[in-house]
Amino acid sequence: MREPSEPREHLQTRKRVMAIVSSLVIGTLLMIAKFYVYQITLSAAILSDALESIINVVASAFALGSILMAAIPPDKNHPYGHGKIEYFSAGFEGALIILAAVGIFKSGWPRIFEPTPLPNLQEGLWLLLGTSAVNMALGLGLIRVGSKSKSLTLMADGKHVLTDVYTSAGVIVGLFLVNLTQWYWLDGAIACLVGVNILYTGGALLYQSFAGLMNASDPKLLEKICNLLIQNRKDIWIDVHQLRAWSSGNLVHIDFHLILPRSFTLEEAHLESKMLEKILTDYFEGSASVLIHMDPCIEPNCPICAEYLCRDRTSPPQKQIAWSVETATMKGWNGDQLEDRMATSP
Repeated sequence: MREPSEPREHLQTRKRVMAIVSSLVIGTLLMIAKFYVYQITLSAAILSDALESIINVVASAFALGSILMAAIPPDKNHPYGHGKIEYFSAGFEGALIILAAVGIFKSGWPRIFEPTPLPNLQEGLWLLLGTSAVNMALGLGLIRVGSKSKSLTLMADGKHVLTDVYTSAGVIVGLFLVNLTQWYWLDGAIACLVGVNILYTGGALLYQSFAGLMNASDPKLLEKICNLLIQNRKDIWIDVHQLRAWSSGNLVHIDFHLILPRSFTLEEAHLESKMLEKILTDYFEGSASVLIHMDPCIEPNCPICAEYLCRDRTSPPQKQIAWSVETATMKGWNGDQLEDRMATSP
């Protein structure tokens, strides 16, 4: 007898866990390799790269815990699930990156004014080039899996790994110049440039984390939802307003107001609501929580309603007004505002 297929949520969680465990193991090996390169070259620039690798490993360990926690289904104490732990993970990683930048400045700045020769530099460059190639493959893989599974943690970890790749590339180019020119002060200067670069990355991750925790508006998500509503629009869906959406892990929460003919029975209105809810949940492959507040049409809405056989009509229909993210996210419309929308609608 055929085995039942694995639930989609469990499959996604398993893929995330496998990806982050791979990141943790590979990151640890690369960190050890970079500290070995620093040991044989005594380069401040390579030390800065190795310090960032420590953050990679610690962040991957924290990310593993957050992914496992985010997979716990909603319960009595957490009715919206545990997905927001991923924003804490991204914020924690951003803070660690900034901490690493401070250590990099501390080790690199004195080397600018007191440069020292770098032994075994050529061998170290080859080893660093090899670790960078492995790191690039790892970072791209994490971002790909994170994008498919809609995991902020995996994408943040992948972007951090790629930042490490860019850092290593800059270090390699800079130390290649040191090897050619014997300008050893460049070693400290490169380390400080690395610190500036990862400060920017850490700040970006902190901003993304705070935005998620504060349920900041996501223009791309709102645009997707609005386009879906436009594509499936029916004449009896008179208008939508007060559209809101936010993400928690891989779950999208959506709520908005839908205006329906006031002659509808409760059962008819409920059927329209469930139909629209199914359209949205199917689009997000089941990972969506949808709440639709149904409003009856009132006098200002009559001209924009395309339901010609409405027995409650008080004025002739003129034309449906266009929906957009800007209009769908507003709280509502009075008569003057509706006239303005009708005048500007195509």
